[in-house]
Amino acid sequence: MTYRRMVLAGLLLAGCTVAGPQMVARLGATPVISGGSYDSGGGLTVAVDIREEQGRVLLCGVWAQSHQQSVLTKGKAVNVLGSGAVFLGDRALARGLVFLREVPPAWEYGGQEATCVLTAQAWQAGHAETKPVIRLPRQVVHVEGDLGHFVVTFTQTGPGAGAPKAAE
Repeated sequence: MTYRRMVLAGLLLAGCTVAGPQMVARLGATPVISGGSYDSGGGLTVAVDIREEQGRVLLCGVWAQSHQQSVLTKGKAVNVLGSGAVFLGDRALARGLVFLREVPPAWEYGGQEATCVLTAQAWQAGHAETKPVIRLPRQVVHVEGDLGHFVVTFTQTGPGAGAPKAAE
């Protein structure tokens, strides 16, 4: 790989990650919740909310993955989150959601301790009523066989982590 290509690749990766200081806070009572499922079973749930911090938008969130899923999707959540983004209106607040804290699946995500990032977006009065949008693109997470005879795909379908583990 030439030097020019390496620099370009580095710049592209830097443009897809979250910049800004990270902190911890609790999610509000009604975070935005989305996620998706693998066509082999199981899935992910992502919960986020926004608030004002130092005149900018503070994005906080958590994610969960189902307890029961195919061995083919174990460890694939990082790839899915890495390609995800949170938008406010038509502007991306964050691309690459790997900074979010993993939590166990739950019926409600409000009040969860979450990791947060202070975005570059200035806070505006209307943001208090605007809900962010979570986008997790459809993607192939596993291909088996030289000709791709068995393919596992992730699709954003809504919360996919399922129910919490039953108490023993």
